[in-house]
Amino acid sequence: MKVLITGATGLVGSELVSQCHEKGYAVNYLTTRKNKIVSEVNHKGYYWNPSKGEIDPKCLDGVSVIINLAGSSISKRWTRSYKKEIIDSRVNTLDLLKKTLLKIEGHTVKSLVSASAIGVYPDSLSNYYTEEETKVDDSFLGEVVNLWEKKANEFKSLGLTVAKVRIGLVMSKEGGALPEMAKPIKYYVGSPFGTGEQWQSWIHVVDLARIFVHIAQYKLKGVYNGVAPNPVTNAKMVKEIAKALEQPLFMPNVPKFVMYTVLGKMAYILFASQRVSSKKIEEEGFVFKYVNICQALGNIYDTSTKCVDDKSNVTKQFVS
Repeated sequence: MKVLITGATGLVGSELVSQCHEKGYAVNYLTTRKNKIVSEVNHKGYYWNPSKGEIDPKCLDGVSVIINLAGSSISKRWTRSYKKEIIDSRVNTLDLLKKTLLKIEGHTVKSLVSASAIGVYPDSLSNYYTEEETKVDDSFLGEVVNLWEKKANEFKSLGLTVAKVRIGLVMSKEGGALPEMAKPIKYYVGSPFGTGEQWQSWIHVVDLARIFVHIAQYKLKGVYNGVAPNPVTNAKMVKEIAKALEQPLFMPNVPKFVMYTVLGKMAYILFASQRVSSKKIEEEGFVFKYVNICQALGNIYDTSTKCVDDKSNVTKQFVS
């Protein structure tokens, strides 16, 4: 199998490329940086510039699956211009890929597996969300994901199988949210945000990449949540990070107004609560390597902290 990956040089993309190579898949990838283009037997880079509608159509030669991870970070201040960039970086990239496929007669692409986000689910402390949920969060993030998924669905009209992975909080030492969450803890000023009761559905970066590979390998379609089986509250998350780093927690919770003052509207992502199910992808034969947050953090920080399995408690809350 040959796959085309967008966003291949990012946090998730780098892990995904590595796993594809381990399985013997050839990888083509698109990048906006010409200095990141390499050309090896099973690993070839191609230039594109979605904002200008530029792409090297050779990137699709022999490709059977497109895995789309492209999109600007949401972890920057949401100015009016940057909000536009967040949307454009997701919608325009898919649009360019679609237009390119339409121009190539006899292309070999059979499926699209596109990143999405759990930010589409409404903010709630009590709901337990599955992929069947139809309500969309009344926020900028809800708007972004809604537009993103609609654009991905357009590939169905080309005869492609379409799958979307709604990604949760990605756990990795190399980037994403974890290093930022760990930073204040390392300097003895770590504490939960607001009440700390908001749910955070997380996933180890290795498992997330494995989900994309699993969907591509078995030609799955539809929506799948890219989250681990056991979401935790923000208070629990902060506590486990501190435990993994062997650092104390003694600061009071950070009031919501403080973070909104510092970060503006982007602070919403710190307080939004989405408790999300991983059952659907597990029913497709996927087995997680990291099911508990302490287990995942132990791997990331190379510690041997004993996990206290609070799954039964979580399950009771889900049922209630």
